[in-house]
Amino acid sequence: MKAVAAHKYGSPDVLNLVEIAKPLPAENEILIRVYANGVSKADVAMRRADTLLSRLFLGLTKPKASITGTLFAGKIEAVGSAVTQWQVGEDVFGETATDFGTNAEYLALKETATIARIPANMSYEEAAPIADGAITVHNFLTRVVEVKPGMKVLINGASGGLGTSAVQLAKHLGAEVTGVASGDNLDLVTQMGADHVIDYRTTDFTKGNVKYDVIFDLAGKLPFGKAKRALTADGTYLSPVMGLPVLIQMMWTQRFSRQKAKFSATGLLPHDQLREGLKDITALIEAGKMWTVIDRTFPIEQIRDAHRFVEKGGKRGNVVVTIDHAEPARAAAE
Repeated sequence: MKAVAAHKYGSPDVLNLVEIAKPLPAENEILIRVYANGVSKADVAMRRADTLLSRLFLGLTKPKASITGTLFAGKIEAVGSAVTQWQVGEDVFGETATDFGTNAEYLALKETATIARIPANMSYEEAAPIADGAITVHNFLTRVVEVKPGMKVLINGASGGLGTSAVQLAKHLGAEVTGVASGDNLDLVTQMGADHVIDYRTTDFTKGNVKYDVIFDLAGKLPFGKAKRALTADGTYLSPVMGLPVLIQMMWTQRFSRQKAKFSATGLLPHDQLREGLKDITALIEAGKMWTVIDRTFPIEQIRDAHRFVEKGGKRGNVVVTIDHAEPARAAAE
């Protein structure tokens, strides 16, 4: 079967399309025929592994897992003899986190992994990015900090894959949402439900008079030292970007400041917590209260181009990678 392998860290050129054996599911595993997966900023960061901190999780000198990818959407083709939760033919999506392996035609996973059924109103392409974008922001906005009605929430980087999900979820939770993006993308942020939009190229919100209960820095370019000027006295700064400065700020503010800096590695949470998040997000999607924004799709043969596109920045929503099979894929949502 086709798969994308990386045996070292570096540029998109380290990604190579290879042929490997099709996996056989163990008695407690399901075999998924993968139709779509995604490429996010996290995938780019893991491919590069620029920091020692990231290599402690990924492998010090080279990737521990050679087959890349963490997101997937597809159809269950086979189940092991001990599997009770899933059936052949079901459409599913999810993520593998640091186990990787989703950039392949087939994927074998334990039935207790981070997996959910695809809502009837979604295509494979729309479902594939959910476990990165929507589930990450769900963790931050409902667990790391509990967003409540009336809170002022600012989303920095509101037009990306994480940002479009964050705006929708924060609005659903009852917050007054401000989205920060480039002027070209403010229309998209408004469509996602933002009450206010700010063009970061012309306006520095940290110099304004508005104070926010939560500042969610999805762009990874707003240090806590600057963001705290726009936080309320008991406000919280959130960052999904792993780095030593954020970890130091977390430890410092936990003990010495009413304003808090918080980070969470969502993909490393227990599977049961992640599945609960997927359940909540799926319910919102089925109710038409959340949806996936796709900038563009690439076939798996163009995986390097997909990484280059994400790496250059400025994408609107998500980037999806598709895998062609002989039979027709799930119809797109209407």
